[in-house]
Amino acid sequence: MARIRVQFIHGLEGSPQGAKARLLDQHFDALTPAMDTSDFEACVAVQADALARFRPDVLVGSSFGAAVAVALLQRGLWHGATLLLAQAALRRGAPAELPPRVPIWLVHGLRDQLIDIEESRRLAASGSPEWVVLHQVDDDHALHETVASGRLVELVSALAERASS
Repeated sequence: MARIRVQFIHGLEGSPQGAKARLLDQHFDALTPAMDTSDFEACVAVQADALARFRPDVLVGSSFGAAVAVALLQRGLWHGATLLLAQAALRRGAPAELPPRVPIWLVHGLRDQLIDIEESRRLAASGSPEWVVLHQVDDDHALHETVASGRLVELVSALAERASS
């Protein structure tokens, strides 16, 4: 069986060598393009180009990276399974709008001190109810426990399975 292909969009404090990127690389056929996070539009362009070349099964974005993923979804540059971790899209001024009939799962920590979980609740409520799931976890903004426990790997696998069925 082919390994699940995962494209990861790191956050402001993340990198292709960060904990989430390394974890995803250990368990999946993963790609984490490097980005200059000081230029949002350039980040969207880098990720759109990588999507076209890599053709992932699941797109995963973390915080700022999730804002980039939302921009890709809203602009119609990506229509596939998406996992948004502690998303910062609304914080960056994006409208609370998810495209219809796209499997999008959001994971947000109840103890997140940087991004209010209400922002993820609003964004999740904008999508197709049968396609969008909000996982509220007892964790912080970086989702340390979700990563350390292996839950992130489980979520990526489950979303890929959901999207392929």
